[in-house]
Amino acid sequence: MQSRLEISLCRWPRTVACVGALTLLLSAPFSLAQQQGGDDAGHQAFNNSCRTCHSVKDGDNRLGPNLHGIVGRKAGSLPDYNYSPSMKDAGFVWDQDKLSHFLAKPEEVVSGNKMQPYGGISKDEATRVIAYLQSAAQQR
Repeated sequence: MQSRLEISLCRWPRTVACVGALTLLLSAPFSLAQQQGGDDAGHQAFNNSCRTCHSVKDGDNRLGPNLHGIVGRKAGSLPDYNYSPSMKDAGFVWDQDKLSHFLAKPEEVVSGNKMQPYGGISKDEATRVIAYLQSAAQQR
């Protein structure tokens, strides 16, 4: 006959394995929810600040040009959008820093742009918008 100590020692590895598996199962949805929440925050920031004039769909220009693939694109370069002369002549490629500064203070980056009377958004909000724009470009 086995003693109680021997029986409990035999069950111990199974208990640890079950607890570990349960922990993984319970934490995975939480991690996915956090990731989704970050995407949702960026999408919401885009909707609040940009969607009235812009789209993330390639070729869907509105009052402003579409922002599909904006990071890495030369400023004022979409062939089917009528940019302001100052944006056409800006002479730079959009990167995260330039775009963040533009979203916060457009006149400081390209004076005479068409984003009037848009006054800019906070750096935190700009960071969320840029993350969303990059994510949206990868999904399409």
